Amino acid sequence: MLMIPGPTPVPEKALLALAKHPIGHRSGDFSQIMAEVQENLKWLHQTQNDVLILTASGTGAMEAGIINFLKRGDRVLCGCNGKFGDRWAEVATAYGLNVEIISAEWGQPLDPEKFREVLEADTEKQIKAVILTHSETSTGVLNDLETINRHVKNHGEALIIVDAVTSLGAVNLPIDEWGLDVVGSGSQKGYMIPPGLAFVSVSPKAWEAYKTADLPRYYFDLGPYRKTAAKNTNPFTPRLICFMLSR
Repeated sequence: MLMIPGPTPVPEKALLALAKHPIGHRSGDFSQIMAEVQENLKWLHQTQNDVLILTASGTGAMEAGIINFLKRGDRVLCGCNGKFGDRWAEVATAYGLNVEIISAEWGQPLDPEKFREVLEADTEKQIKAVILTHSETSTGVLNDLETINRHVKNHGEALIIVDAVTSLGAVNLPIDEWGLDVVGSGSQKGYMIPPGLAFVSVSPKAWEAYKTADLPRYYFDLGPYRKTAAKNTNPFTPRLICFMLSR
C-alpha cells in the first residue's frame, strides 16, 4: 500500500473499470457519462459553479487557474510555506505577474493576519489575486483558507485562487459557502483514481476577469472547456479510461 499523499490506493471497482475497452469521446454514450461526472463533481466541490475537466496533472489545473484570469504585470499575493506554495509563485513569475510572497516556515501554517495587513493596506485595489495552497503536500500542513479568504472578500477586488490538490475530497471545502473563485485539484489524491485528470472550479467573478485576461493560453484556455462542457463533451481528447470510473 502506498502511504504517501498521492497517488493514493485505487479501489478495486475502479481498477476493474480500467480493463474496459475505451469508447468514442464524441459518442452519445460518452456524453451521458460526462453529464453524470459533471453533476457528481459539483456535489463533491459543494458548488453550482462550473467544474471543468482537463487531461493534466494538478499543476496543469493550477497553471490554468492563474493564466485564465489575470493580466501581465498584475500584482498578486502568493502564500509560500512549502514546495507547492513555492511552485505557484514560480508559475506566476514565469507569466510576468508582479508576485509578492507571504511566507511561513516549512511545517508551519500561513498566518492569516499577514494577508489581512497587506490586503487592508491596498487602498487602491491593485492586488488582483491571492494564490495559495490549501493543504501543503510537502509538509502536511493545512492552511486556514477560510480566514484568509474572508480577508480577500473584504478587499473586494482580488480573486482567490486555491490549490486544493491534496485537500479536495479529503477535508471539508465548501466552495459556494466560502465564495472561492478558482479551485484546482487532481485525480490521484482524494478522488482515489489514477493520475491524469485535473479539475478547475470557476466562479462567476472569475469568469468576469477572464474577459479581460491577457496571459498566453491555448490548451489551458478554460473558455472552450466551459463551452463544450455545456454540451457534455470536451474540446480535446479526454482521458477516457478515467471517465469509465463513473460507472
